[in-house]
Amino acid sequence: MNNETLIPKIGVVTEVRVDTPDVKTFRVVAPEGGKVFEHMPGQCAMLSIPGVGEAMFSITSSPTNQEFMEFSIKKCGCLTEWLHQMDLGQQITVRGPYGKPFPVEEELKGKNLLFIAGGIGLAPLRSVINYCRHYRDNYGTIDIIYGSRSMDDLVDYEEIQTEWCKEAGINVHLTIDREQEGWDGHVGFVPNYVKELNPDLSKTVLMCGPPIMIKFTLQGLEELGFKKEQVYTTMELRMKCGFGKCGRCNIGDKYVCKDGPVFRFDELDKLPDEY
Repeated sequence: MNNETLIPKIGVVTEVRVDTPDVKTFRVVAPEGGKVFEHMPGQCAMLSIPGVGEAMFSITSSPTNQEFMEFSIKKCGCLTEWLHQMDLGQQITVRGPYGKPFPVEEELKGKNLLFIAGGIGLAPLRSVINYCRHYRDNYGTIDIIYGSRSMDDLVDYEEIQTEWCKEAGINVHLTIDREQEGWDGHVGFVPNYVKELNPDLSKTVLMCGPPIMIKFTLQGLEELGFKKEQVYTTMELRMKCGFGKCGRCNIGDKYVCKDGPVFRFDELDKLPDEY
């Protein structure tokens, strides 16, 4: 991290997309156009409305996109309530990038990848997925298992249907928790669906979602024969200040903002069971 990441930069909202009843995706550009700053998949940014507050959010657009940055934000508190009221042309401040990214250039090249997401957990993985799609020749097969409470709660559903599902070498498996009129896909919870699909053990897994989903999905993967060294996750929800001063993201001897938010699961074995 350098001093540049601590300096707020102005971002302008140029597009607002309603993904689900409580999730909106905001497209943000610099006042002169283009991205506010460069980042890598899995990194986060601090968004702020002056006078209201600030919080850390995943950058959901791929670093390969030079025209804008995107943030998919779930309405769940005071600041996000304000963010959801933003209109086109709204100015906010953005600083970053923060955190350790997914090792797309170091560890994942040449690997077969399995993305597992639940609910808004698709947001941080979307950046990685689209990065791998852009540099398609650098990666093996890509499987995506994504589930949510209902069809209406699936984030980025249009992009999934019109782009991801139609690309060679990418297999998308969607599921919702309970049966719903108009849904003819799989019904069931993500951990059970992963075991049902019985993915090949050669895959490297990138996972994000509610803690309870992660817990049982990891157990299921281990039952199938996966090792913790094959599985990555991101814990950006614990981040607050972004540079290890407030202590909110401290878990054992780790600071999520400085040592993460991306971790391999064997790196978490020595941490307390609070996560």
